[in-house]
Amino acid sequence: MNRRIVISTIGAVLVLSLSVLGAYRLGARAGAGRGAPVAAKVLYWHDPMVPDQKFDKPGKSPFMDMALVPVYADEGQAPGGVAVSPGVQQNLGIRIAAVRKGALAGTLDTVANVAFDERELVQLQARSSGYVEKLFVRAPLEPVRKGQALLQLYAPDWVAAQEEYLAISRMPAGADTAGLLDAALQRMRLAGMTATQIRQVSARAQVSPRITVTAPADGVVSELSVREGMTVTPGAPLFRINGLRTVWVNAEVPESAAARVRPGMAVRATSPAFPGAEFGGKVEALLPEVNTATRTLKARIVLANPGGKLVPGMFATIHMMPAPGRETLLVPSEAVIQTGERTVVITQSGDGSFAPADVVTGTEADGQTEVLKGLKEGEKVVASGQFLIDSEASLRGTLRRIGGAASPVPARAAPAAAPAPAPAPATHHAAGKVERIARDEVTISHGPIPSLKWPAMTMGFMPPAGGLAQDIRVGDTVRFEIRATHAGRYEIVSIARDAAAPGGAR
Repeated sequence: MNRRIVISTIGAVLVLSLSVLGAYRLGARAGAGRGAPVAAKVLYWHDPMVPDQKFDKPGKSPFMDMALVPVYADEGQAPGGVAVSPGVQQNLGIRIAAVRKGALAGTLDTVANVAFDERELVQLQARSSGYVEKLFVRAPLEPVRKGQALLQLYAPDWVAAQEEYLAISRMPAGADTAGLLDAALQRMRLAGMTATQIRQVSARAQVSPRITVTAPADGVVSELSVREGMTVTPGAPLFRINGLRTVWVNAEVPESAAARVRPGMAVRATSPAFPGAEFGGKVEALLPEVNTATRTLKARIVLANPGGKLVPGMFATIHMMPAPGRETLLVPSEAVIQTGERTVVITQSGDGSFAPADVVTGTEADGQTEVLKGLKEGEKVVASGQFLIDSEASLRGTLRRIGGAASPVPARAAPAAAPAPAPAPATHHAAGKVERIARDEVTISHGPIPSLKWPAMTMGFMPPAGGLAQDIRVGDTVRFEIRATHAGRYEIVSIARDAAAPGGAR
């Protein structure tokens, strides 16, 4: 409900802004025309929210609760663009920036989470059959030190091998004694005894059926697989210990900035758990996998972890210093408009008129975006207020909307020998939830539609020409395609349930 109120408020503010703009132009025209013998000619009336529908007389809009706005013959127009007076530009908060040459060399900051360094992993397994008599570390995630006792095993298989060895060692020296002793030593090794344990048996000259397993390195017990009284067999897992001398940090790198991240690049990391502390490291690898939801790649970073402060699950901020890139054209990132099908900027010509220009962009950093194609150094682009200029252009019919075709349309086309076929209306894709189904309208709560510059909202659409499919019901999460009609409404071209979303499959 709050979402719909916010959307309604945004719509009301937009309508009010367009009405104020119309009143401003009307007042300016009236002020300029004082004392003039001839008034400006009204070409037609229309609803600013549905500018393609024209009316030959004033009245109330059939689409919105507002009066129709007149369009005059003397409104400023420019070939292939729209002219906006400096006063109106100031009132609308339009800001202009120049296209300049430069190289992106700013820092690249990204968020990350801490994980165990898999190269610091130690897996302890049973080397012989036995019974767990005593467990010294009884819970996972307990820190351990190198040499610390972990458990005590009773190994019956060791008893026979050790007694055989001791019996042979007590025999008088003879020709066959050395060979028998070597065979007994080999049987103890096969039973799973280490060289240290064999030396202890030889030095004490007594059977030692128990073994104390100790930690081979400092770290944290990440996995505990045994309990007191359990029987273990050779190869059975006992403990999994992860060292904390170094840790991995998996940083989310935007797809557009991935080309600037290289293995071996030095980084600094900070964590809200330790204000003021910095951890040094380097990029180990840029993993070849893209998150389709966030359009990011994971950079695996190895950080030194003195004192074992950083532990898995912590958040960290990674500060990278990529090498300066190539020198290219730069524009403010806010000047670039992504419509879903095109990348557009609004340019300002020398006579003050505005027109959209398709561009090819590169990487982005520190609020600046590379422009690889479509602009020249010194050109002026609109850094704020693009939507208002786009609306003004649509009101006057001097060029197509930013979300439409790439080529501008002049105010009046030259007569042709034969009429060209009308282009098919552009279609737009969206996803949402079906709220209501009526005979002549389908109400959908949809997300943002970039190609139309629509925010998330709930609105009604004309059903497809052949009607809705039988499996579309209220509450379904759907993906659909729409297009504008001559009446100013939007018609559903295709619609289908989104099986990947909750409620999209049955």
